[in-house]
Formats: sequence, structure tokens, C-alpha cells
Amino acid sequence: MNLKEWKLVKWGIAVCAVCCSTLLYAQQDTAHEHAFTLQQALDYARKNNMQVKNALIDIQIQQQVNREVTGRAYPQISASGSLVYNAQLPVSLVPAEFFGGQPGTFEKLAFGVKWGATGGVSLNQLLFDGQVFIGLKARNTLMEFATTKEAITEEAIRANITKIYYQLVAGKTQIDLLDANISLLDKLQHDTKIMFDNGFAEQLDIDKLTVQIANLQTEKISALNQIQNGMLGLKVLMGMPVKDALILIDTITDEQIKDGLLDAGNFDYSQRKDFQYADLGVKLGEFDVRRYKLAKLPTLSLNGYYNKNAQRNKFDFLGKGDWFGISAITLQLQIPLFTGFSANARIQQANLSLQQSINQREALKNDIDNEITTAKNNFSTAVSTLDYQKKNMQLAETVFNQTKKKFEVGTGSNTEIIQAQTDMKAAQTNYINALYNAIIARVDYIKATGKL
Repeated sequence: MNLKEWKLVKWGIAVCAVCCSTLLYAQQDTAHEHAFTLQQALDYARKNNMQVKNALIDIQIQQQVNREVTGRAYPQISASGSLVYNAQLPVSLVPAEFFGGQPGTFEKLAFGVKWGATGGVSLNQLLFDGQVFIGLKARNTLMEFATTKEAITEEAIRANITKIYYQLVAGKTQIDLLDANISLLDKLQHDTKIMFDNGFAEQLDIDKLTVQIANLQTEKISALNQIQNGMLGLKVLMGMPVKDALILIDTITDEQIKDGLLDAGNFDYSQRKDFQYADLGVKLGEFDVRRYKLAKLPTLSLNGYYNKNAQRNKFDFLGKGDWFGISAITLQLQIPLFTGFSANARIQQANLSLQQSINQREALKNDIDNEITTAKNNFSTAVSTLDYQKKNMQLAETVFNQTKKKFEVGTGSNTEIIQAQTDMKAAQTNYINALYNAIIARVDYIKATGKL
């Protein structure tokens, strides 16, 4: 094999290696395809959206906090042990006359042993503590507080996903209208060229149609780009990998948008998640006040321990020798007599914070009333506008078709048909905008009435 052939072989091996690695990477990084209804998209988001995931973790954190509070009411049992080596024993002075020595003199004596060991268990049981008692009673409310916070987060995600989903669905209608217009103008341009070839039209007429078609093609490209970007935004909001393909199954019609919504006669503030959250905040504030009040009461606890100790001159605790036991049981009552007015200050702070929570709840009621009224007005206006723009679009299409027939039989001008097409396109654009606004207004009204 000559040098040239060897180089070709090496290049072939390199190319194969690159192709194989690319194929392997592509297999490992394969995108998935999802065809979702709105409900399926919402269910997917609940499992994969990071904000919802973190809110669910907050619930788990609160569960562990509750376990911690509960643990304070259980017996606290611990074991301990110690080993002491006295490198130098303490020396005491003892009168020498105790040992027959000269009165007034002292002997130096070292008391103790080289080694000491102690082991035992202790128990502490809280019998009464007002703050712990309130903490135990507040556990369910704290769990509801965390759960409602998660529901608020999820509701906001649901609202945004619903808006974007149906706006993208409506975007398909916009593309269909643009395609229909392009098709109409393509045929009209073809017919005009035939008329031009036969001397019944001018080159200017063809050029005008060419400009119109180019404008529609440009608008279609822009609309498709907006839909593509909107789809990316929807994936991110759902927590879906951007590389995955997403197909929207549901459709949207004018009748679906208007379907039995403006009936909020049975509305109650408790249907709103944010009001539930505010109401639970008031309840927690009340628990805080009670907690600080009960902190002024005595606390009662039961303590006990059992220990054994041994002393040796050598390290032989596992051998023969005595272990001496010691035990005690203590009932401890602690009565707060004077705390420098700090207890009363904490109670007043809790009362003021509670009043703030109550005020916020009352303000929220007014905000909810305003939100519902505004959303209802916006939705009524959006539906009326949608109906009007749809009729206007249908009328513009009729005018265009009639103008086109006049042009085809030679009784109409190219200027008239261009103008009719421009008016029809403007009416279609107004209809699409009205459809977008109606979708947003519908979702806002459902969310305002707590039905999302």
C-alpha cells in the first residue's frame, strides 16, 4: 500500500468515526414528540414546571417542620458516657497529728484514682408548655397554608399556559387565512396575466398583485415565527425540553369562548385561592397571639437519669470491680415572674401583625370585586367585538368575491379588486386580534371568579 492509499484509508476511518459518534449522540439525545390537549398540557406542567415543583417541596418542608414541633412533645431520651484519666492527682494538706505526727504540721496526701468511667441514660418529658401546645394545634393550619401557596403558584401557571395554548391555536387560523389570501391572489395574478397577454390588462396590474402577494408571504413568515417562538415559550412554561416536539390537539371556536361564562351569581370569596391564603394568614396570626399569651404561663417538665460509675487505678473496667449506680427523678416547675416587659411587647407585636393581616384580607375582598367586575366588562366587550369583527370579515370576503367577479367579466378595475383585498385582509387581521383578546379575557374572567 503506497502513501497516497494509506492517507485515503486514514481519512475513511476518520469519517466513519465521526459519523458513528454523531449517530450515537443523536440516539442519546433523541427528541420526543408530544400531542397534547390543553388538559394534558396542564397535567404535564404540574409534574414538570420548576415553580410548581418547588412549591410542592415547600409542602414537604412544612411537613418536616410539623414533625419537629411534634417531636418536642415526645420524651427526649439520651445516653452519655465519659472516661477520665487523671494524669496527676490533686494533693491536699492534712494535719500530721492525725497520723501521730507533730501537731501544727501537715502531710501531703493525693486523693483519688488514676482512672474513672461514667455511663448512663437521661429522660426529659415536657408536661406543659403553652407555646408547644399552640404549635401542635397550628400544624394543620400551617399545612393548609403551604398547600394553598402551592395552589396559587399552580393557578398562575395554569392561567398562562391556557392563554398561550389557545393563542397558538388561534394562530393556526391566522395562517389559514393568510394561505387562503395568497391562493386567491395567485389565481387572480394568473388570470390577470392571461388578460394581459390578450391586451385586456396592463403590466402595472400584474405588478400590484405581485406586491400584494409578497406582502402576504412576508406576513405569513412573521406569523409563523411568532407561533414558533410562542411554542418555545409554552414548552419552557410547561417544563418541557425545548428540543421536544409539541403538537396542540385542541381547537378554539367563537362558541367555545362564549360558552356560559358570565354567571358569577354564586361566587364566594373562599373560591379564590389568594383569599384562602389570606384567611389562613389571619388564623396563623391568631395562633401567634395565643402562643405569646400562653408563654406567660408556667412550664412543667419531668426529668430523670440513671448513671453508673467506676474508679480504677488501672484501665481494667471490663474486668472485675464494682460499678456504683446513681439515679434521680425531678419534677421541674418554671414560673416566669418578670421578663422586663418583653412578653407583653411580643403580644402587642403579634396583635398588630394580626390586625395587618385582617386589613389585607379586607382589602383583598375589594380587589377581588374590582377584578371580577373589570374582567366581566372586558369579556363582554371582547365577545361583542369578536362577533362584530367576524361579521365584518364575512362581509369583506363577500365584497371581495363580488369585486373579483366584476373584474373577471371586465366591468371592474384592478384598483377596485386590490382595494377590496386590502379591506378583506384588514378585516381578517381585526378578527384575529379580537379572537386573541377574547381568549385572554375569558381566561382572566375564569381566574377572577376562582374557577380556573
